Amino acid sequence: MTIDQIIVLFGGLGLSALVAWYFWFSEKKAVKVETCESGIQEAVINVKGGYTPDVLIFEAGKPIRLNFIREETASCTEEVVFSDFNTRATLTPFKTIPVELKIDKPGEYIFQCDMGMVKGKLIVK
Repeated sequence: MTIDQIIVLFGGLGLSALVAWYFWFSEKKAVKVETCESGIQEAVINVKGGYTPDVLIFEAGKPIRLNFIREETASCTEEVVFSDFNTRATLTPFKTIPVELKIDKPGEYIFQCDMGMVKGKLIVK
């Protein structure tokens, strides 16, 4: 093996490790959502290759409104699915699509694209 091949091999392994760390081991910051004057806990989630923010914290028993803004046309993010609540919404590109939930039971609830590749989490306390 030549020195060039060794450099490329270790460079590739290093980049692969960095990608794995980013997707599986990096800590994601949760966003605590405050209640507005109307009594609704409202958050805006941008959709572009993922959900931003992708971890949100809410209070149990108060209405929740998630405003999804899809900033892409990729087919994977056409729908958002809340399987714990048997709810789904079609996300029209470049428009705000509200999804309203009321979660009385504390816990962690996953939302994802229809293919299950793009995921987010609601933490209800």
